[in-house]
Amino acid sequence: MTGFDVMLSAALAGDRRALAKVITVVERGNEDAREVLAAAYSQRTGAHIIGVTGPPGAGKSTLVNELIGSIRADEAEVAALLIDPSSPFSGGAILGDRIRMQDRISDPGVYARSMASRGQLGGISRAAPRAVVVLDAAGFPYVILETVGVGQAEVDIAENADTTVVVLNPGWGDSIQAAKAGLLEIGDVFVVNKADRPGVEATVADLNHMLHEGAERAWPPPVVTTIAHDGTGVAELWKIIQDHQAHLADLDGEAVTRRAARDVHGALSELVAERATSHIEDTAMAAAVAEVAARRVDPWTAAQQLLDRSPAATG
Repeated sequence: MTGFDVMLSAALAGDRRALAKVITVVERGNEDAREVLAAAYSQRTGAHIIGVTGPPGAGKSTLVNELIGSIRADEAEVAALLIDPSSPFSGGAILGDRIRMQDRISDPGVYARSMASRGQLGGISRAAPRAVVVLDAAGFPYVILETVGVGQAEVDIAENADTTVVVLNPGWGDSIQAAKAGLLEIGDVFVVNKADRPGVEATVADLNHMLHEGAERAWPPPVVTTIAHDGTGVAELWKIIQDHQAHLADLDGEAVTRRAARDVHGALSELVAERATSHIEDTAMAAAVAEVAARRVDPWTAAQQLLDRSPAATG
């Protein structure tokens, strides 16, 4: 057995230190990562991935903390990947959600890890889907994936979660129409958090109106109100997430096929990008950057020219 095989076996057997090391390996996205992921993928147990997203300041981290409590009350283990903005200096996560979840970290049924977004748009890190594979293989029945604060265009979470929870605040209703093509179309459950503030009824009404004015959906997204700081409404949210999980299970394998498709597309995108950049010489890249900086060429034309000159592109 290789060192990675030993490490992965220990992680899947419940060794949390080994689990952390394995996730660090897969975060790198290199050949070692692919070796570990290939082994872990065959050991998946079918974790349900809960994506939690929404604008900055919506109270996502507090809500996730309480949601973990509801899941643990049902005696189910849960892992949480908490995507933070990256430090411009180290590239590491700068908020450190685990600090805000100290009351959960000591629970042996909970695993939480902060991951830096590393400038990736869409609210999540490129490494997050790879970490999810490892956590699934480790036997966690639920994995929560919390995004950084996102806007209407940053909706990659929907491609990486089974149930997407969109968290908003009272008064957000004025922006609903503008976000119709973004957050409103990806959510399976909508939460109006901080429901002890004025305007909650209007926001719920606006959300329901927008969500139901379009084409009928197989799963009509419900709107839930919560006060995360004291846990109000979180048990109801957890029940609705379970209902959506059951709804997906009734789709005769459609959810499994959808997950397989996104896994293949994600892996292909990473490999193509890695292969292309590995064949582009530093001098060619520097020249392309200089041309773009001088506005003699646009970035897309420069990228196409680099690919056309790449041995990988010509075979």
